[in-house]
Amino acid sequence: MNNGNKDFRRFFQSDPRALTLLTLPAVVLFVSFVVVPIISGINISFTNWNGYSQSYSYVGFDNYRKMVTDPQMWTAFRNTLIYGFGSTLIQTILGLSLAMLLCSKFFFRSAARTIVYLPAMVAQLIIGYIWYFIVTYERGALNDIVVFLGGAKIDWMSKGFRAVIIIMLINSIAYCGKTMIIFIAGLQAIPDMYREAASIDGANGWQVFRHITMPMLLPAFTTSLVLNIIGGLKMFGLVVAMTNGGPGYASHSLSSLINNLYFANQQAGYSAAVGMFSFAFIVIVNVLLNRYLQKKEMQYNG
Repeated sequence: MNNGNKDFRRFFQSDPRALTLLTLPAVVLFVSFVVVPIISGINISFTNWNGYSQSYSYVGFDNYRKMVTDPQMWTAFRNTLIYGFGSTLIQTILGLSLAMLLCSKFFFRSAARTIVYLPAMVAQLIIGYIWYFIVTYERGALNDIVVFLGGAKIDWMSKGFRAVIIIMLINSIAYCGKTMIIFIAGLQAIPDMYREAASIDGANGWQVFRHITMPMLLPAFTTSLVLNIIGGLKMFGLVVAMTNGGPGYASHSLSSLINNLYFANQQAGYSAAVGMFSFAFIVIVNVLLNRYLQKKEMQYNG
């Protein structure tokens, strides 16, 4: 196997063109579907294009100046922080708890793992519509239960901040299975001898978890946190399905606001500016988070 790897490296070192040809399709796809759209979006963000007209004018930084003083944009930004960081916190707690529970041996373990993970395989928009019919005021399943218990119907999504919290909780519950799978893989990679040695030394369950399990799960934490924060900060489907950003603009995320500005308000230029801000913010958050978590991993491994 090692000889095969050496021959493989020797082949590309002797003929660099082969490596270029091998990576060319990936480079073309990356440029076509990532670099070009970003450059196009930056260009549009400096215009007053309405998204449909064949003509538009360059307006400089007007869209970005408007963004600074736009209360709708900052409401969407606040909501995006709640969706991103709130969902990540709850998903991490639920995912780790379920992973530790479902690493235990019992008869229905595989079925339980499948059931928990199943919602993560469903499109976010579909999850949103399912929950819409659960929490809707008229004939919603949740209100039917409230009425059955003798209470009065509640318009769950009528208040903006409450709607934001409900959407965040639904996202956390629906997609905690993805986090669970990552932590299960991390837990199964920890050799049993470490836990057994700690037990022999008299360590209790909490001490084993704190000093052995948690440090050795750092790579799983890095993967989980990065994926969950990216997913939460760009949340779109749940918001559109459950409230469409309402009441008013109170529950919009940045992604759903971008969609609304483009298609409903025909402000493609301003929509692109908000999109560039959202893109830059997500990149910065994840670069800083990656650096911090990798530093923690290096401290532990060192």
